[in-house]
Amino acid sequence: MEAEIEPKVQHRAILFAILAAALYAISSPVSKLLLKEVPPTFMASFLYLGAGIGMALVGLVRTVNGIESGEKRLTTKEIPYTVGMIVLDIAAPIFLMIGLTTATPENVSLLNNFEIVATSLIALLIFKEQITKRLWSAIILITLASMILSMENMNSFSFSIGSIFVLLACTCWGLENNFTRKLSIKDPLQVVVIKGFGSGTGSLLIALAIHERVSNWLYIFAALLLGFLAYGMSIFFYIYAQRYLGAAKTSAYYAVSPFIGAGLSLLIFRDVPTLTFLVALAIMLVGTYLASIDGKE
Repeated sequence: MEAEIEPKVQHRAILFAILAAALYAISSPVSKLLLKEVPPTFMASFLYLGAGIGMALVGLVRTVNGIESGEKRLTTKEIPYTVGMIVLDIAAPIFLMIGLTTATPENVSLLNNFEIVATSLIALLIFKEQITKRLWSAIILITLASMILSMENMNSFSFSIGSIFVLLACTCWGLENNFTRKLSIKDPLQVVVIKGFGSGTGSLLIALAIHERVSNWLYIFAALLLGFLAYGMSIFFYIYAQRYLGAAKTSAYYAVSPFIGAGLSLLIFRDVPTLTFLVALAIMLVGTYLASIDGKE
């Protein structure tokens, strides 16, 4: 009987991994549209608050229906990693939104792959994890592609300020990934809710402190909804898929997200891809493929 159920569970996990990738992919192009009315720091706040509020409602529905998760709860031992996760998740989306105000959304989508580089190098330098030759190749290729995408003028080798902020965001998320890994055995819903409310509130306070203003309630609602889908549900589906597929297979499926985002951005904004973008895209594809299959064998 288990042999008949197992393929269904696996197929559902694959579907969830791809769904997680697709949901996060919409964040860059849609955020670019919303940034016309919502300042960057407020935008970062609404994205995480949307994730926190949405997932808290999911937890409430689960409780009302008497569904027990059976998950381990966070304890005081995890406080340092939880605080680190929240602080980094305050900084990262603010950097990303600032980058999106000047960089093209398709470039930003591809540059999100630099998170792989940051996560791997931080895991090596701080947590003493080993990096294989294949992953080193992926790191070099993704870094090269990121440098090409960050060039504002190839003739003068000047870097785009927007791209630099996106790379800073990826670096923050790379460190945050290593912190969150320490919380991976705990209830994913609880982690997402804490991440959403903690980081969202922190960004909100910063936005108020620097006197940002937003008055269009329709855009605020859209930003909260985007946060629920692209951050909250995406993380939730990713963690679910990881449990049944393992880390390597899940990351392989999720690796399509930046490319979906880049494709959506080109369609929505009707940008014509430059030769530089296409070269970087080809290099990024190879690097991402090597990273996604690392550790499978």
